[in-house]
Formats: sequence, C-alpha cells, structure tokens
Amino acid sequence: MTDNAPTDSARSMLESVLREIVPDAGLDGVAGGTDLREAFELDSLDVVELIERLGKRAGIRIEDDDAHELLTIDSATAYLDRRVRPTSA
Repeated sequence: MTDNAPTDSARSMLESVLREIVPDAGLDGVAGGTDLREAFELDSLDVVELIERLGKRAGIRIEDDDAHELLTIDSATAYLDRRVRPTSA
C-alpha cells in the first residue's frame, strides 16, 4: 500500500454517507472510476446532500469548487483522505 492510497476509513465513510441517501447502495463491485451519480441514480439534490454529509462526517468544509472531486469512488476517497489526514512533510 502506498502513502497515497485512500484509507479504508475514507471509503467506509463514503459508503456510509451514500447509504444514508440511497439505503441499498454498496460500493462492492463498483469500479473506482465509476460516476457515483450514474451508479446510484443521484440527482443534483442528492449530490449536494452527499457533499454536505461527507463534510459533516469528516469534520471539514467542502468548498463548492471541490465538488467535482467527490463524483467517483477513487476521487472522493482520495479527497477525503487528503483533507482529513493531511500528509506531513
């Protein structure tokens, strides 16, 4: 595992929040690059809710300009991992 690999906790957080919006949603078997909007039939309000809930759960403010980074499993977990657990130099 590399230092840049998303943590299981970021993925678990994403899946947990996603299930609050789409109760039968699961990330198992979904490719990391899959668009979450398409995979789980999220409309624009669902996406806003997902972003708001992820921010609350992670204890961070997710800026509107960063929303595009939360649209796939891989990009969302990488974003959360980077923001919640910043790398130390």
